[in-house]
Order: sequence, then structure tokens, then C-alpha cells
Amino acid sequence: MEEGARHRNNTEKKHPGGGESDASSEAGSGGGGVALKKEIGLVSACGIIVGNIIGSGIFVSPKGVLENAGSVGLALIVWIVTGFITVVGALCYAELGVTIPKSGGDYSYVKDIFGGLAGFLRLWIAVLVIYPTNQAVIALTFSNYVLQPLFPTCFPPESGLRLLAAICLLLLTWVNCSSVRWATRVQDIFTAGKLLALALIIIMGIVQICKGEYFWLEPKNAFENFQEPDIGLVALAFLQGSFAYGGWNFLNYVTEELVDPYKAANPGEPEDVCGRVPRGGAGLRDRGG
Repeated sequence: MEEGARHRNNTEKKHPGGGESDASSEAGSGGGGVALKKEIGLVSACGIIVGNIIGSGIFVSPKGVLENAGSVGLALIVWIVTGFITVVGALCYAELGVTIPKSGGDYSYVKDIFGGLAGFLRLWIAVLVIYPTNQAVIALTFSNYVLQPLFPTCFPPESGLRLLAAICLLLLTWVNCSSVRWATRVQDIFTAGKLLALALIIIMGIVQICKGEYFWLEPKNAFENFQEPDIGLVALAFLQGSFAYGGWNFLNYVTEELVDPYKAANPGEPEDVCGRVPRGGAGLRDRGG
């Protein structure tokens, strides 16, 4: 205790009135502060984004988009518009991730901008409503795909679907709680598997087109309605398309665990996605810029 007191006194003599700056510099440099381990590299970061976007949605939503759109041409327009909206949202989130380099995603941004109460409400809505339902849909879809070959003439039993989905959720929860490195490895493996399945679907589609099966892709037939147009169903098609693109914002939940979240234009100066240095932003203050 005496040595600690002498050390503090010496520090105050060397830096009078600079306790606050010393603490901030010490926390920023990682000396003695509590921080998340930076274990997620560029490949794993891309795997997180691709793995979350290419989830169960891309294998389930196309049917709903086509049924609700009412025509092949309108379904293609729905996919293009929802894709454009997703790109705009992803670019905005990339800017937020550079300006406010904190883990937590929506919660961190809402808390910093609108205050603690709004951030608290956003967090609890996500924890109690948004993410549990999303994960339940993904787990049930996975269990349905796994059990369907075992029941070729009928639908899998509901109890089996729910049991397998619960086991998957518990297993993945344990992996994520145990190690970020193992979680990213599992994410990379499943991402590769989903990309392989998606590539197989695309290749088979190209093969069918080469065989002459493109009747509904011709402009004169693409907008031929096979059901009565309904604005409510079209809105539902947009919702299905947005669900398929969901997951583009997940990397911002682990920003502090990225090895290098910045693309540097010059040493020590982070650059945002448009090539501009966000001067005066929180990102520069946190990095001593």
C-alpha cells in the first residue's frame, strides 16, 4: 500500500492536474484497462457479415417474394430495391462504426446519440423480441432441412423440430460464450457451407436457362400476373426480401474485437468508407487523433 501511495504521489508530481488525461491515455493504450480481445481478422469479419446475410432467409424468402409479388418481373424488382436499401444501410453503418468505434451496434449508437433511456429501451426490445424470434426462425429452418430427408412422405414432427432447434441454439450459445476465436471458426465453416449450397443453386439455375427454360424471364412474360395484384401482398414481398438481406449490421456488434477496424489513409489517421478522414469524430478522439 505504501508503495502504491508513493507511486501515485510521484505520478501527480510529474503530471500535475493531468489525472484525467493520464487515465484516458492509459485506457486508450490498453495499459491496465479492461477491454475486449482483438481476435477477429479481416477474413473472419467478412465471414460474420456473409454468414449472417446468407442465412436461412435466402433459402426461404424467395418463395414468399414470388408468391406475394404476383409476377416474376415484379419479384425481381423487389429483390433489386431491397438490395439497394440494404447497401445504403450498410454504408451508413460502416460510417457509424468508424465514427463510434464501440461494440454493441444499435445500442451503442442510440445511447450515444439519444441518451441512456433510449439506448436501454432499444437494448431490451432487441433482447426480448427481435433477436429471439429471429434466432428461432433460423433454428427451426435448419432443423426442418435436417429432418426432412428422414420423413420423405410427410412433414417432420413438430416436437422433433423444436427439440433439434433448441439443441442447436444451446450449442451455439455455449460456443459463443466460451471463445470468440472458436465462434469465428464455426462461423467461417458454416459460411463456406452456405456459399457452397448457394453456388450449387445458382449453377443449376444457369444449367436450366441453357436448356431453354427461361419462359418467365422473357420481358413479354415476366410481368404476367398469376394472381390478382394486391398492395398488401407486395408490401409483404418487400418484407420477405428485407428478411433475406438481414444481417448486414452484425459486424458493428463486435467492433472492439476487430484487429484493425480502420482503413488507414496515413499512419495514425483512420479513413472512412468514402475515403475521407472523419475529423472531430469520436473515432479520432478515441485513437488520440
